[in-house]
Amino acid sequence: MKLHIGNLPKTLTEPELRNLIVAFAEPSSLEIAKDRGGESKGFGFAEFANDDLARAVITGLAGKEIGGQKLTVAEARPRKSDARVQTPSVPRV
Repeated sequence: MKLHIGNLPKTLTEPELRNLIVAFAEPSSLEIAKDRGGESKGFGFAEFANDDLARAVITGLAGKEIGGQKLTVAEARPRKSDARVQTPSVPRV
C-alpha cells in the first residue's frame, strides 16, 4: 500500500521522515515531492510491503505535530494520468 503524507514542514528531509515512519513500520520506498528547484512541496509518499504495515503508520503518524504542523496520512490515490480507464466499445445490437 502506498501512503500520502501531507502537511510536512518544508525543511523536513527524507532521512528525518524515514526516522518518523520506521517507529511504526519499515517502508519499501519513500520520497518527498519536490518542485523544479529541488524544494519540498510539503508532502511525500511512502510505500509498504503490506496493508497492515501501512495502517500502523496511518495510526501512528496521522495528526502528529512536526515543526508546528499536524501531519495528514492516508492511502495515496492514483495519479490522474494513471487512472485513465478506457471503456471498451460495445457493439449495438
